[in-house]
Amino acid sequence: PIKTLINYSPNFSTYKRNVKSVKYLIYHYTGMRSESKAINRLTHDKSKVSCHYFIKRNGLIITMVPDLYEAWHAGKSNWKKDKSLNKKSIGVEISNNGHQFGYENYSKKQIKSLIKLSKYLIKKYKIKKSNILGHSDISYDRKKDPGEKFPWQHLSKKKIGFWHNIDEKKLKRIRNKEISNSDKIRFFKFLFKIGYFKNILRKNKKNLLIKSFQRRYRQKLINGKIDLECLLIAKTLSKIS
Repeated sequence: PIKTLINYSPNFSTYKRNVKSVKYLIYHYTGMRSESKAINRLTHDKSKVSCHYFIKRNGLIITMVPDLYEAWHAGKSNWKKDKSLNKKSIGVEISNNGHQFGYENYSKKQIKSLIKLSKYLIKKYKIKKSNILGHSDISYDRKKDPGEKFPWQHLSKKKIGFWHNIDEKKLKRIRNKEISNSDKIRFFKFLFKIGYFKNILRKNKKNLLIKSFQRRYRQKLINGKIDLECLLIAKTLSKIS
């Protein structure tokens, strides 16, 4: 078992879940200037938000909601055929100022703790690589976290989540190369196969979806434009998702 501090939140659904119902692991950043204020918010009964685990800047892990209870971390969310992912997920909040308050690199101690915690949860609940997600993956019309500084590629080397194996030099060569309109349509089809929710496109939010994809898989350039690099990454990932 992982050693954690205890600071329980009152914000959870009181029915107990079946172990088999837990299928997603979702990462968030706090997006607040103060770590202590973020902890207070997640444990305050009027905030109506919480998480299962909180990782402090110094790497200490706090348990806020026991695993088999539904924490309120994902909000309105979709992945593949699932909606309202709170019901089927474990939420991990990582202390970080976020884009609004001077987005910073995650500390080495945080990432070390995150890897240890994630491996424990993945093994315990048999969570698939393709079901390890960021808040922006499941709510891309309104969320940016955990953002482009989150080390998805590093985590994939530890068998946490997945990443493409395309040569970096090749990707750099085809970055910003324009593609046809038919290829742009193919790009979105690849994203839907990976798991991104397609109905949002009816609300004219394609740009937010593209940026969400880039924040996770093309972190060096977040511009909301589909180029040949994005197309190749999406095609590759759609085959392994």
